[in-house]
Amino acid sequence: MSWRRQIELIEAALAAPSPPSSELLVLRRLDGTPLRPFQPPPGVTPRASAGLLLLIPHADTLHIPLTVRSSRVTTHRGEVSLPGGGIDPTDDGAVGAALREAQEEIGINPTQVVVIGQLSTFYIPPSNNYLTPIVGLYPTSCELQPDPEEVEHVFTVPLATLLDPATVREEIWERNGTPMRVPFFALNGYKVWGATALLLSEFVARLRRAGQG
Repeated sequence: MSWRRQIELIEAALAAPSPPSSELLVLRRLDGTPLRPFQPPPGVTPRASAGLLLLIPHADTLHIPLTVRSSRVTTHRGEVSLPGGGIDPTDDGAVGAALREAQEEIGINPTQVVVIGQLSTFYIPPSNNYLTPIVGLYPTSCELQPDPEEVEHVFTVPLATLLDPATVREEIWERNGTPMRVPFFALNGYKVWGATALLLSEFVARLRRAGQG
């Protein structure tokens, strides 16, 4: 299947209703009940933020760039994430913020990105962010240039790899004295968990519902 046909299917998948939480990779108690809230708790004012799930074609394969966060950032150090950050007053909403952050973090030209949709907005408790993932296409080849202040490393993952069920693993971790089930994508030697796993799993669930994977 050509990458252009894949983009058409992705657009349709993004326009469909959101998949149920049971299809998402989220931290869970040992009995399987979710541990994370999807919405901010009452009385909490989160920071509106955005991230960019970017699709870059190589031959007939779409690739997604992921970043390893630098040890210099204030939160989520060393974790795998999408380019993203807070929505500034000067941004054109979530789309503008996602494109600006991707330019700052991995050096992409925002004018070349074709926005094709977005995923569900959700709450990230450790950083008090309310994140809107934007999905975009970079239709030409590009050289990613990570900013060392924010990004330790950047790598790309073929969409076919993300859709492979064998990339999903689960371990029992203990955090703050609480044992929990931690699902993650095993990608390029990294355990991609937490908020990044959540949004990537929604993307995968949407594509599978649309007949991909």
